[in-house]
Amino acid sequence: MIEILYGTGNPAKFDYMRRILSPLPIRLLSLQKMPFPVPEAEETGSSPLENARQKSRLYFTAYQIPVFSCDSGLYFEGLPEEVQPGVHVRRPQGKRLNDEEMTAYYAALASRFGGRLTARYRNAVSLMTGAERVFERMDESLSGDPFFIVSKPRGRRAKGFPLDCLSVEIKSGRYYTELSDYPAEESSVGEGFRRFFSQSLGL
Repeated sequence: MIEILYGTGNPAKFDYMRRILSPLPIRLLSLQKMPFPVPEAEETGSSPLENARQKSRLYFTAYQIPVFSCDSGLYFEGLPEEVQPGVHVRRPQGKRLNDEEMTAYYAALASRFGGRLTARYRNAVSLMTGAERVFERMDESLSGDPFFIVSKPRGRRAKGFPLDCLSVEIKSGRYYTELSDYPAEESSVGEGFRRFFSQSLGL
């Protein structure tokens, strides 16, 4: 069993990744179990991969154990560049938003453009197993399927995933808050992450 620190302070994201990687001989370690805290990375990159790299380097330097970090960007089809959140999903206008403010902001954005936006997450991962052993990926295998962001929320906001109450699966027309029966480990993104770790670690 390989132990790897997952550099995230978001318990929901930690649990999501733990489920995705459960078929592999990997045991995830959380930041909460580390012997001392480390300030969060500034995440000043212009792409998800740059931010993931900043975080993994920060935690590897601090703890000197294998570590990976992820980052995502949110992109809307057909919208002008000035309103694309990209890596600034929580800071679309420079100010950090809490979960309630995020929901209100993106609901208003969808309403402004007709009540529904086609969206997609682009994900990146940076894994460090040594100072000179770095494995990274940001490609289609880690990108989520297109979905809708709509103006009317439904269901309870999921802690750590506040936009799920505005997100609608295109194929079924169901809100993400209604898809609890869809295991994360069976998603195409889950397969992409498993392939990345299997190839990087020689599993």
